[in-house]
Amino acid sequence: MTEKFTTEELIKKIVKVLNDKKGIDIVLIDIRGLSSFADYFINVTAGNTRQLETIVDEIHKQLVKIGISPSNVEGKSNSRWILVDLGDIIVNVFGNEEREKYQIEKIWNDGLITEYNREA
Repeated sequence: MTEKFTTEELIKKIVKVLNDKKGIDIVLIDIRGLSSFADYFINVTAGNTRQLETIVDEIHKQLVKIGISPSNVEGKSNSRWILVDLGDIIVNVFGNEEREKYQIEKIWNDGLITEYNREA
Protein backbone atom coordinates (compact mmCIF):
# COMPACT_ATOMS: atom_id res chain seq x y z
CA MET A 1 0.00 0.00 0.00
CA THR A 2 1.39 3.39 -1.00
CA GLU A 3 0.93 6.32 1.35
CA LYS A 4 -0.31 9.54 -0.20
CA PHE A 5 1.98 12.48 0.47
CA THR A 6 1.16 16.13 0.03
CA THR A 7 3.51 18.19 -2.10
CA GLU A 8 4.69 19.98 1.04
CA GLU A 9 5.49 16.69 2.79
CA LEU A 10 7.37 15.47 -0.27
CA ILE A 11 9.38 18.70 -0.42
CA LYS A 12 10.31 18.28 3.27
CA LYS A 13 11.39 14.70 2.62
CA ILE A 14 13.57 15.72 -0.32
CA VAL A 15 15.11 18.64 1.59
CA LYS A 16 15.92 16.25 4.45
CA VAL A 17 17.73 13.92 2.02
CA LEU A 18 19.67 16.87 0.59
CA ASN A 19 20.65 17.99 4.09
CA ASP A 20 21.56 14.46 5.17
CA LYS A 21 23.83 14.08 2.13
CA LYS A 22 25.46 17.46 2.83
CA GLY A 23 24.02 19.25 -0.19
CA ILE A 24 25.10 22.89 -0.49
CA ASP A 25 22.82 25.93 -0.97
CA ILE A 26 19.45 24.17 -1.03
CA VAL A 27 16.85 26.44 -2.62
CA LEU A 28 13.14 25.89 -3.26
CA ILE A 29 11.53 27.98 -6.01
CA ASP A 30 7.74 28.08 -6.11
CA ILE A 31 6.90 28.49 -9.81
CA ARG A 32 3.16 27.83 -9.55
CA GLY A 33 1.42 30.15 -11.96
CA LEU A 34 4.66 30.81 -13.84
CA SER A 35 5.12 27.39 -15.42
CA SER A 36 2.95 24.76 -17.05
CA PHE A 37 5.44 21.91 -16.54
CA ALA A 38 6.08 22.01 -12.77
CA ASP A 39 5.14 23.79 -9.55
CA TYR A 40 8.49 23.74 -7.77
CA PHE A 41 12.21 23.55 -8.39
CA ILE A 42 14.51 22.31 -5.67
CA ASN A 43 18.11 23.24 -6.45
CA VAL A 44 21.18 21.96 -4.66
CA THR A 45 24.91 21.98 -5.27
CA ALA A 46 27.13 18.93 -4.83
CA GLY A 47 30.80 19.44 -4.05
CA ASN A 48 32.00 16.70 -6.42
CA THR A 49 30.71 14.02 -8.82
CA ARG A 50 30.63 11.32 -6.12
CA GLN A 51 28.41 13.49 -3.93
CA LEU A 52 26.23 14.37 -6.93
CA GLU A 53 25.65 10.67 -7.64
CA THR A 54 25.07 9.93 -3.95
CA ILE A 55 22.44 12.66 -3.64
CA VAL A 56 20.53 11.48 -6.72
CA ASP A 57 20.75 7.82 -5.62
CA GLU A 58 19.47 8.66 -2.13
CA ILE A 59 16.57 10.73 -3.48
CA HIS A 60 15.57 7.77 -5.64
CA LYS A 61 16.01 5.27 -2.78
CA GLN A 62 13.91 7.31 -0.32
CA LEU A 63 11.15 7.96 -2.84
CA VAL A 64 10.91 4.30 -3.86
CA LYS A 65 10.49 3.44 -0.16
CA ILE A 66 7.30 5.52 -0.12
CA GLY A 67 6.03 4.27 -3.47
CA ILE A 68 7.08 7.20 -5.64
CA SER A 69 9.14 6.78 -8.76
CA PRO A 70 10.66 9.73 -10.62
CA SER A 71 9.01 10.41 -13.99
CA ASN A 72 12.43 10.94 -15.50
CA VAL A 73 16.07 11.44 -14.55
CA GLU A 74 18.18 13.40 -17.00
CA GLY A 75 21.92 13.97 -17.07
CA LYS A 76 24.92 12.07 -15.82
CA SER A 77 27.32 12.85 -13.01
CA ASN A 78 30.08 13.70 -15.49
CA SER A 79 27.79 16.39 -16.95
CA ARG A 80 27.67 17.85 -13.41
CA TRP A 81 23.91 18.49 -13.58
CA ILE A 82 21.28 15.84 -12.94
CA LEU A 83 17.58 16.68 -13.11
CA VAL A 84 15.12 14.47 -11.22
CA ASP A 85 11.58 14.98 -12.55
CA LEU A 86 8.87 14.19 -10.00
CA GLY A 87 6.07 15.80 -11.96
CA ASP A 88 5.11 18.83 -9.88
CA ILE A 89 8.62 18.96 -8.35
CA ILE A 90 11.87 19.11 -10.28
CA VAL A 91 15.09 18.54 -8.35
CA ASN A 92 18.23 19.99 -9.94
CA VAL A 93 21.50 18.62 -8.53
CA PHE A 94 24.39 20.72 -9.79
CA GLY A 95 28.14 20.87 -9.63
CA ASN A 96 29.47 24.29 -8.53
CA GLU A 97 30.33 25.56 -12.01
CA GLU A 98 27.06 24.39 -13.55
CA ARG A 99 24.98 26.07 -10.85
CA GLU A 100 26.78 29.34 -11.53
CA LYS A 101 26.55 28.93 -15.30
CA TYR A 102 22.82 28.18 -15.55
CA GLN A 103 21.64 30.41 -12.65
CA ILE A 104 18.18 28.85 -12.35
CA GLU A 105 17.33 31.11 -9.40
CA LYS A 106 17.90 34.22 -11.52
CA ILE A 107 15.92 32.87 -14.47
CA TRP A 108 12.95 32.04 -12.21
CA ASN A 109 13.31 35.01 -9.85
CA ASP A 110 9.60 35.82 -10.25
CA GLY A 111 8.92 32.70 -8.17
CA LEU A 112 8.90 32.61 -4.38
CA ILE A 113 12.40 31.53 -3.31
CA THR A 114 13.04 29.75 -0.02
CA GLU A 115 16.58 28.97 1.08
CA TYR A 116 17.33 26.02 3.34
CA ASN A 117 20.49 26.12 5.42
CA ARG A 118 22.11 22.82 6.26
CA GLU A 119 20.90 21.60 9.62
CA ALA A 120 23.59 21.47 12.29
